[in-house]
Amino acid sequence: MGVVVAVLLSVPWVVVYAVSSPEAIGTVPTVAVSGLSVLGASFLLAWGAETAEKDVPRAFAIAVLAILAVAPEYAVDAFYAWQAGQGRVGAGDLAVANMTGANRILIGLGWSGIALFSIYRATRSGDAAVEHNDGILADAVVLDRDIATEILFLMLATLWAFFVPLGGGIDTLDLVVLVGLYVVYIGIIIRGGADDGEVHVGVPAYLQKTPANVRIPSIFALFGYSGFLIFTAVEPFAHGLENIGLQYGIPEFFMIQWVAPLASESPELIVTAYLVNKARTTAAFNALISSKLNQWTLLIGTLGVVFSISQGAYGVLEFSFKQSAEIWLTAAQSFFALAILINFRITVREAVVLLVLFVSQVGIEFLLIDTISVGFTATDLLLAYTAVYLLLGSAMFVARFDNVRHVGSLAKTNVFADGQPADSD
Repeated sequence: MGVVVAVLLSVPWVVVYAVSSPEAIGTVPTVAVSGLSVLGASFLLAWGAETAEKDVPRAFAIAVLAILAVAPEYAVDAFYAWQAGQGRVGAGDLAVANMTGANRILIGLGWSGIALFSIYRATRSGDAAVEHNDGILADAVVLDRDIATEILFLMLATLWAFFVPLGGGIDTLDLVVLVGLYVVYIGIIIRGGADDGEVHVGVPAYLQKTPANVRIPSIFALFGYSGFLIFTAVEPFAHGLENIGLQYGIPEFFMIQWVAPLASESPELIVTAYLVNKARTTAAFNALISSKLNQWTLLIGTLGVVFSISQGAYGVLEFSFKQSAEIWLTAAQSFFALAILINFRITVREAVVLLVLFVSQVGIEFLLIDTISVGFTATDLLLAYTAVYLLLGSAMFVARFDNVRHVGSLAKTNVFADGQPADSD
């Protein structure tokens, strides 16, 4: 029944996509039907990933989920990188703005929001991943130590990102390093064995009990159909929201950096909220971290390729100094977030700090749109927040140096093991 309901949510969009066009039905109807389709696709995607855990390593199933969930973000960024290759002035800036906005939303709203939602839901669900402690805002989400590998690779990608602007733009070296990191990561996690110890309910539980010749095609069907919906519906959904915002006088650049990525990240946020609601907080955070890793590697690394193909010759995707500051801020936020997770816990206090820093920066930047003179520029704001994230993150890494060594040891074990994850004790 659940699959039927999710598919029915997508039918209006499929009809519009097949026989008409989003422009023909108007902006508000487009946002409505495409938004419902994204909602239905998110559930289908989550069910496909949960079912797949019976046949493939859980980390690999989550990585596939993450790639499909953020595929629209790839499409939007590739569009602007392509336009930059065609000579559109400022398109490179838009590509970087969209990419950095998406990455900061994933941590600033995704990681913090899912942590807070998990702790709130635990009062009813009894989620074993939530730890209740004495003290103000001291409750915490305790993460699976098997994500040490993801933390290691995300840290490597984050450190490299600080150097991307120094090369004048996104070039071949960034492609080799960042995409190479992701390829090595996938090669490591795919060696693990399938883990069917998790108790599932609903659609995944039903499909996991079916024979392999039914279950495996069902998984491909869920992934394929949800991927089709997400890839076709999220961009019109995002553009529809952009158009509504523009009607109210919000600048295009701000909409592209924040509203469009928020729309394109919606499948990922819906999927993780669904997992938390099922008391699968560990899987939810694994999905969020995997999404951040593939966006921070594949998304950045491949923009230069799209740009070069578009212009018909090798080139560097250049951007302004403000966009360099955007990348540094995004890397600094990732650095701080990793400092939080290095002990495999995120408390309410830490989640609130992540959320407040993100919202305050975006809010102040929005206020600067209509402010003539406040003594500092938007770029100054970005650099100031970069410094704050780096100072906080550095202090936490120093204080948690034993945790850094522990993560390194676990990740090393996972990298060189024979396919079995490191001991989580």
